[in-house]
Amino acid sequence: MANCPKCGKHLKLTDWKPNCPHCGVNITYYGLEEKLQEEADVAELEHAKVQKKIDRLRTSFVGSPLTIIRIIMHVICLGMLMLPLCSVTYSGPFIEQTTEKINGITLYNTVSSLDFDALFAMFGSKLVGTGFTGYFVALICTLLSAVMVLVSLIALVAAMGPKGNIRNIFNNSLSVLLAIAGLVAFKIFSSNIHGAFPEFFSGKVMFGAYIYIIAIAALLALNIYLTINKVEVKYKQCYVGGIPVEEYEEELAKGTSMEVLHARMDVILAEKAAERRDENARKEAERKAKEEEELARKAGKS
Repeated sequence: MANCPKCGKHLKLTDWKPNCPHCGVNITYYGLEEKLQEEADVAELEHAKVQKKIDRLRTSFVGSPLTIIRIIMHVICLGMLMLPLCSVTYSGPFIEQTTEKINGITLYNTVSSLDFDALFAMFGSKLVGTGFTGYFVALICTLLSAVMVLVSLIALVAAMGPKGNIRNIFNNSLSVLLAIAGLVAFKIFSSNIHGAFPEFFSGKVMFGAYIYIIAIAALLALNIYLTINKVEVKYKQCYVGGIPVEEYEEELAKGTSMEVLHARMDVILAEKAAERRDENARKEAERKAKEEEELARKAGKS
């Protein structure tokens, strides 16, 4: 058999009662209060960690007017893709001249329905291989740029983390570079195809592409500014048994025993309970005084 958890004396098989025959302590419930207190401490520590993450998340989105503007600018950047990014004009014998304006939705539909086998086969063409390579690069770079803007928006949930600022700047910088690469690649495509078929095809970059790049660059500049001028995170004060969590962790690091900490918690909680009782008594006294005043006023009128 085991030993008594309090006195340490050996328990026999015949000691089936819940109380120790030597010291009389209830073996089943011995130390239960301390265990529950320790579990409560752990729960409050976990709550403090979660609360810090919530505070950082709140600051990332609504910590200052500029963080709110940053969210709006992400949406604006994606909205710029709905503007005409470029246009292509083609015509031929028995084909009426047609000009098609391309935006983000058109790009997505083009990529989703693209015949990659035929496209890759065109890469080897001596006449238009360079053009179709530029065409493919322009499509992929522009779409990846939009994806990086979306990733940057989602990553704002961790913007106030240790690597949040670096992540924001990297995402925006990559988005700008991809957008510029897409613009250059489209010009290579347009120039090559127009050179091969000058009477049948022409293409040009439209104002939407430039506005989109300017919008991402402005977002990048804003993130750089927020990195230099950091928004302060206002952490909500959390407690462990009435002790501020920072002080509690410092005491643990110093090697302070749990008995000492729990004794201090009991004093703090007892003081808070007394304050609540005093506050309730004060409110009750004020209520009774108002009732007596009201009764006296009614008696005076009668």
